[in-house]
Amino acid sequence: MTRPLLRNHTLFQSRDLDEARERVAAVFCPHRLETLGARNLFDACHHHLPGERLSLNYIEYGAKTLIAPGELGNFYLLQIPLDGGAEITNGRATYLSTPDRAAILNPHLPTRMTWEEGTRQVLVQISRRAMQDHLAAQLGGPSDRPLTFDGPLDIATGPGAALRRLVMWLVAEADAGQPPIGPGLMARQIESTLLSGLLEAQQDHQAQLARSRAAPRPRHLRLAESFIEAHLDQQITLEDVAQVAGISPRGLQLAFRKHRGATPLGFWREARLARVHADLLAAPLGTRVTEIALRWGFTHFGRFAELYRARYGLSPRDTLKG
Repeated sequence: MTRPLLRNHTLFQSRDLDEARERVAAVFCPHRLETLGARNLFDACHHHLPGERLSLNYIEYGAKTLIAPGELGNFYLLQIPLDGGAEITNGRATYLSTPDRAAILNPHLPTRMTWEEGTRQVLVQISRRAMQDHLAAQLGGPSDRPLTFDGPLDIATGPGAALRRLVMWLVAEADAGQPPIGPGLMARQIESTLLSGLLEAQQDHQAQLARSRAAPRPRHLRLAESFIEAHLDQQITLEDVAQVAGISPRGLQLAFRKHRGATPLGFWREARLARVHADLLAAPLGTRVTEIALRWGFTHFGRFAELYRARYGLSPRDTLKG
């Protein structure tokens, strides 16, 4: 028998349809819930791990089930089938979601779903406000239209596959007794990485993001980025970068958030991780992960491994082996 995921975060388990409807609605939103097959097959469970801007969830119903919440309202919902599948209608789009094709439910479009018997899913519930704010940070300002995802999302290849690996790593960490989301700076960074992965995996705002990233940068931002790129293997401070750029530390932070959607030191860390990733991929036989990590200034190996896995969806050691 397959063990359920997020098993240390059980919200409920029940064979009562009304109880399941009520308990799931308390986390998500009110909805219609009906069995379409044999009612005696209905055996629902919902495991729930809340974070600051998103939550991780594991749900199975057993029986073939109709779920009709209408508009979700204040959250996006990424659904990753582990077994089985679902027919999804979100707005005008209707498609099948399978273990290779995730569903992305938009909060401003009406939703109706039919989960097949035996379907098990991991669901990521993301605050609508947080998703829009994260997009605005990437664009350097609010978008001119609602963020709308086109489903289904290919999670077998490309950015979608990387996103799936990240989600499943978060689940695995929770099942290992180390919940990766919740309070704290690292947890917030992990959540931001997941939001970025979701934006990268879909196409609705890719043109806007490309224009934003290609827009002319202020001189002080160019100087700061050049200094950071030249000192990736060294320890630098915000004050060091601001002095070279000829701007106050506060002004530099605002410039990076507007044009890069990150802090200056966050930009520095991500650039170093990218160098580590490239070196791991190109490393000759016999190279050690610690050797490459030290080359780019990472001295706390446990934290480095967590940051790397959150960014690339696998461990540095696995990248080196691959």
